[in-house]
Amino acid sequence: MSSASDSTPAPNGRPIAEYGLLSDCSSAALLHCHGSIDWLCMPRFDSPAVFARILGERAGHWCIQPSTAFTAQRRYLPNSLAIETTFTTDAGVVRLTDVMAARTGQREHDLGLDAPHEVLRLVEGVEGSVELHLELAPRPEYGLVRPLFRRTDNGGRTFGGPNQVAVTSGVPVEVDAGTMRATFAVTAGKTAGFAMRWAAVESPDPVPTPADDVAAAVADTVEAWRSWEVHHHYYEGAQHDRVQLGSRVLKGLTYRPTGAIVAAPTTSLPETVGGERNWDYRFSWTRDASLTLQALYIGTCPDEAVDFVSFMTSAAGGGATAEDPLQIMYGIGGEHDLTERELPHLPGWRDSRPVRVGNGAWGQTQLDVFGQLLDMIYRYRERLGTLHPEIQHFVCQLADRAASSWEGRDAGMWEMRGEPRHHLSSKVLCWTALDRAVKLAEGLGVDARVERWAQERDRIREAVLTRGWSEARHAYAQSFDSDELDAAALLMPVVGFLPATDARMTSTIEAIARDLTEGGLVLRYRNQQGLNVDGLTGEEGTFVICSFWLVSCLAQAGQVERAQGLFDRLAGFANDLGLLAEEIDGATGEHLGNFPQAFSHVGLITAAWDIDQARAAATSAAG
Repeated sequence: MSSASDSTPAPNGRPIAEYGLLSDCSSAALLHCHGSIDWLCMPRFDSPAVFARILGERAGHWCIQPSTAFTAQRRYLPNSLAIETTFTTDAGVVRLTDVMAARTGQREHDLGLDAPHEVLRLVEGVEGSVELHLELAPRPEYGLVRPLFRRTDNGGRTFGGPNQVAVTSGVPVEVDAGTMRATFAVTAGKTAGFAMRWAAVESPDPVPTPADDVAAAVADTVEAWRSWEVHHHYYEGAQHDRVQLGSRVLKGLTYRPTGAIVAAPTTSLPETVGGERNWDYRFSWTRDASLTLQALYIGTCPDEAVDFVSFMTSAAGGGATAEDPLQIMYGIGGEHDLTERELPHLPGWRDSRPVRVGNGAWGQTQLDVFGQLLDMIYRYRERLGTLHPEIQHFVCQLADRAASSWEGRDAGMWEMRGEPRHHLSSKVLCWTALDRAVKLAEGLGVDARVERWAQERDRIREAVLTRGWSEARHAYAQSFDSDELDAAALLMPVVGFLPATDARMTSTIEAIARDLTEGGLVLRYRNQQGLNVDGLTGEEGTFVICSFWLVSCLAQAGQVERAQGLFDRLAGFANDLGLLAEEIDGATGEHLGNFPQAFSHVGLITAAWDIDQARAAATSAAG
């Protein structure tokens, strides 16, 4: 429950957790709990935003809310990504339902194909009579453009600028200085529908859903999501509702036209308030997407794996050689150049500058990506069936690259912008790549080099066990021959390098739980001068997926109740819709970083599964 008051923070200072995700599996919006869409990119996740008020107060929004004081309560409609917000005022109660539209009649696995690039909003009177205010300010190119916005017979449309939007309204509106406004009342049993459709500037005029048809279009989109979930429903464990919601969120972060998966639908929501750790996450990281698909394997039917493997193979040009290396990330259409730049006209969320678009990490060397991708392919081997010869060749080249490059330095999975190092997690994931390639070799054709892969796999293992161990910390360290901790060491049991019950692994788990936490939540590493310097100033919040990795390790080590306690605490940080950001401020519990974060929901799903498996194993042993 939330309430509107004069002390409400400026739109670009509202808590991140007050937002909810809308998605059409091509693009996404963030809807504030008070009825304002403050982030919307069209037609793709990585397109310039039409609404960006979360990063700058004048950068565009679409708000519908009562004109007088109210309280608000919201939820996702069951088995969907439609948000229903109920406003209660002294005069009555109204319900606002928001969706990003699916194509009419779309069902099951087709969800997200040929998205109409339309936002639908339906106001329904529940009790009494409530006066509401509408304000719609399209500001394309992250707020740089104030388009010519004209009123039409049924709403309004823009002219000029880099794209077009057209709006239908179920109530009379006025348009002035690029902003549409209306004040209207809704009584019990009555409705008012609104739709906004995007189109490229060279396309025919966009034709949004007529206001009288919005209710039916909303219902059809909700049914599209429900049909997807019914068709993609595997997990029946103790955390059923949380896992199913997490799976819907991960589906909502999938770019259906290509199979790419974004790390998050936003840019520049900061890891430190007022700091420079502000990144654009609207791209497809090989690592993040591979882990997302492993989580979807637990939570839903794994159809998405086929699309993603095809996307990765084609994005990489069918190969991964020294001359044409596998990038750590690609644009969701397969783009390679993701050059990073700053948007100086935007102040950022709570004045956290700079606001960035693009991501400079695309040019980094991160050796762990071979392992993440091959581990996912190995997990999905039955679903993928006989691999196409191009994919066989691609898999073999990934293994060859892991075998030939594992002894090198890299930026590590945390994309450090300091000096390259011999990151332990990169070595472990190269081991994973070769281990999985050996197991897949029978289906990889003539390019498989099993003996070499097995030999290098065993060399990596020996190097990690010797040079990766810190006697001073009684733990596996961040990099070879160092004494600093890194939460990525928790991946060692997760990928099967060492069991969590191994004495050194147990000691590592305890060292991280003791020395790399704030308020019991896990940091990635500590950034201090001369200690884990990552090339950036300041610290960051605790990293949600790292805390869930600790849950998984504790569960695998047989400490099930301790794992359950930490899981419950972490899940308790989710907002009222069940969404998690990238990080949690260890002191305040506030969400930080891009939102919602695929990594965080991946961690929740896999940790829930690991607890279930540990409980089942304990029951079996006792019986």
